[in-house]
Amino acid sequence: MLLLGSCHCGAVSFSVNSPHPYPYMRCYCSICRKTAGAGGYAINLAGDNTTLKVEGEEHITVYRAKIQNPEDPEPYQSEGERRFCRHCGSCLWVYDPSYPELMHPFASAIDTDLPKPPEHTYIMLDFAASWVEILEVGGDRYYQRYPDESIATWHERLGLGDEAKE
Repeated sequence: MLLLGSCHCGAVSFSVNSPHPYPYMRCYCSICRKTAGAGGYAINLAGDNTTLKVEGEEHITVYRAKIQNPEDPEPYQSEGERRFCRHCGSCLWVYDPSYPELMHPFASAIDTDLPKPPEHTYIMLDFAASWVEILEVGGDRYYQRYPDESIATWHERLGLGDEAKE
């Protein structure tokens, strides 16, 4: 599915093909909450990085988050690159050089109508802000840290891959 996205002020627009366009996962980590949180979480999709086309790239700035793992005393610099519009602050996508074929646009930046997921996955619940109410819905999956399936596996399990290509 071709995804079209943009920032709020219109300085940046982009397109990317996505084999997995259902916004299935809500991440409650402090990085997502503080840089892109709406409702205390952020939702990323999966895109084929080789198809990414950007207009207004000169208006993009990159943030590499500091990771503070509760088991480790010292924070470390993330390899993941969060892309934002330098003018309006809109979060656009995350790219991690460890997975160069992928990029992960924030669902909030996508202008294309996205399909509604049949279920949701809630992750990083150990880091949810105290004011956030976590919805409890039968059939949804909940994880204190990372889920046991990737976005690709989730799409496959629910038979959503072929629909997304239409």
